Amino acid sequence: MSLIVLLNGPNLNLLGKRQPEIYGHETLEDVEKSCRRLCGELGHDLRFHQSNREYELIDWIHEAREQAFGIVINPGAFTHTSIAILDALNTFDGKVIEVHISNIHKREEFRHHSYVSRRADGVIAGLGVLGYELAIRRLADLHAKSRAV
Repeated sequence: MSLIVLLNGPNLNLLGKRQPEIYGHETLEDVEKSCRRLCGELGHDLRFHQSNREYELIDWIHEAREQAFGIVINPGAFTHTSIAILDALNTFDGKVIEVHISNIHKREEFRHHSYVSRRADGVIAGLGVLGYELAIRRLADLHAKSRAV
């Protein structure tokens, strides 16, 4: 088995309650359950975190350097502001998939820029919480291909 780290940024703890017209009715607990189920089916371990604190996300990225082959990250509003998260991701040698529940490019202009995208190997936006599962599937596929070489 191999480890995938899934990180969620600020306000995602309110998923299902905060602006459901944008983010849907599924909760972060629902997302975690579906991602754990999928990782189990694919033969991978999952470490799932959420924080409203930038430094905790950075610490988890640093931990992933030694333990994980891939990171799925929904940095929330830190997407548009955090050079520190970008710098941390740049220290990670594995694959990174950036996920956004809403289509950030259809929203306010300040949301159109992502520091994280400068490091991400892929970006999924606007597919709702399904984006998390798609990101896990992509990482699992990349991992399988790297082991077959």
